Amino acid sequence: MTALSVVAQLPEAKALPAAPRIAVLIPCYNEAAAIEQVVRGFRASLPEADIYVYDNNSRDGTREIARQAGAVVRLEQHQGKGNVVRRMFADIDSDVYVLVDGDATYDPGSAREMIARLLEDDNDMVVGCRVHSQADAYRAGHQFGNAVLTGFVAWLFGKSFTDILSGYRVFSRRFVKSFPALSKGFETETELTVHALELRMPIAEVQTPYGARPAGSVSKLSTYSDGLRILRLILALYKHERPLLFFAVISLVLVLTSLALATPLIIEWSHTGLVPRFPTAILATGLMLMACLSLTAGMVLETVTRGRQEFKRLVYLQIPPLRGGA
Repeated sequence: MTALSVVAQLPEAKALPAAPRIAVLIPCYNEAAAIEQVVRGFRASLPEADIYVYDNNSRDGTREIARQAGAVVRLEQHQGKGNVVRRMFADIDSDVYVLVDGDATYDPGSAREMIARLLEDDNDMVVGCRVHSQADAYRAGHQFGNAVLTGFVAWLFGKSFTDILSGYRVFSRRFVKSFPALSKGFETETELTVHALELRMPIAEVQTPYGARPAGSVSKLSTYSDGLRILRLILALYKHERPLLFFAVISLVLVLTSLALATPLIIEWSHTGLVPRFPTAILATGLMLMACLSLTAGMVLETVTRGRQEFKRLVYLQIPPLRGGA
């Protein structure tokens, strides 16, 4: 059973408040068993939309099946979902973008509700929060990893989502054309979330059914290696976006270590007037100097980061909102 047949208590689909151009973007790699179902599902749910399948060097006939199902098929040779997302966002010109995985686990019927939420509330991103009814659809290990990463992002960046790793999202043109898309692999969902949080964009979640892959479809996600890669991305983004606090923490650790090493030496010097253990004294002095350098680097990078954030915000504001351009 796939997401197309999952039954969930969701709001009834709403008519869209305007007639925006809609593009459904489907990145895929070796999804011959599922791609036809995905394309036909979104063709039925959003008949007015243009459906694009970006194939990432599949070797199982995914491109041919997607083309026969009625999608516009293009090829991205740089391997990795992040590379595909960057190419799709650069190539496609539309008002509303629906990004969904090509594995038939997400419900096409939720797209209209998500788009309505985007337009009616003037949001820039709406995330499909996964609701599953099958144990094999969303494994316990993946749920735990998602919860840990979601909580970590919320702690670092403030308000977040309940499902930051969902591959089902709807974006405004403003979001897509201001998104730098630097990641290469599955960590792109985390990057999308952090971009919205950093620019304080209006965002929302909509619950959507999440089902198991169809027979013959195999997940490309590696629980541990991709989880570690996402965690490294979060830390890297935190260093880039909060450099003063990041380097201040390093500086504090170095200061405390230096004081721990130097305190016995200072006490003995106050009693005897002699400085014992010169190597320890030199190490303590070096650690204190490194602490000062770390804090200075954080202050300099904080200024650079503020300028970069202001520039990203200006780029975002140069793109008119959908309602303003309608």
